[in-house]
Amino acid sequence: MTSRPKYFRVFLTFVRNSLVRDMMFPANFIIEAISSFGWVTMNIGFYLLIFNYTDQIGSGGVEGGAWDKYQFFVFIATSMFINSVVQMFFMTNADEFSELIRTGGLDFALLKPIDTQFLVSLRKVEWASLANFLVAASLMTYALPRVDGFHLTVWQVLLYPVYVLAGIGILYSLTIVLAAASVWLGRNTSIYDFWFYITTFSRYPMEIYSGPIGGWLRWGFTFILPILIVVNVPARMLAKPLSKEYAYLAVFALAATAASLVASRWVFQRALLSYRSASS
Repeated sequence: MTSRPKYFRVFLTFVRNSLVRDMMFPANFIIEAISSFGWVTMNIGFYLLIFNYTDQIGSGGVEGGAWDKYQFFVFIATSMFINSVVQMFFMTNADEFSELIRTGGLDFALLKPIDTQFLVSLRKVEWASLANFLVAASLMTYALPRVDGFHLTVWQVLLYPVYVLAGIGILYSLTIVLAAASVWLGRNTSIYDFWFYITTFSRYPMEIYSGPIGGWLRWGFTFILPILIVVNVPARMLAKPLSKEYAYLAVFALAATAASLVASRWVFQRALLSYRSASS
């Protein structure tokens, strides 16, 4: 009963120390925040350009399949919410895990009286990624009231953050597996490349994956590597409440999140068992 508050206090210490570290170099922090803001703004501009030539994305022949402009912006805002949190808390730490192995820093992490996965996952907080979260909040505030037939129910308000957290859990599981692979692969410096290529599939509605090849991709990235449900399920909660055809995804998303977290924990523990001290 007493361990949970301690872990929370440790987490708050990580948050505070990271903020202090970033504020020691304010110019660098501002440049990173502006870069993040500029990147997401260019992406939004790209989609605005697309909607100058079409009224919807996806197949209108599929029940609930087509996404109009404002529904799609709700989708993009949801994607930005999830990815900004993952980048803020986990990606930097996962990317530096191979350096902990190379420099022997993992030896010290293993000696500390705290769960190693917790420690290496949350050591640093990338505060500049908060700019993406704020842009997402602004985009959501703009787009959601303009969705046709907009009417929020209590269930939508309650379930949306639950499924956003589920999406964060799935992506966190992926980052910790990629980081743990550094134990077997050596200097895994390409984690951001793997991350970009794999999560690219989660940034669009699943309806765009049609045809023989698209169908296999859609099935594989839903049921084998559950990337497509990361954004699709919570976005549908607001933009277009889950139709009968997609209702099963709401149940599957929770099961996939639990399975992903358990599997990533197992992989991380197996990686630690395979780890050999830098001093040995």
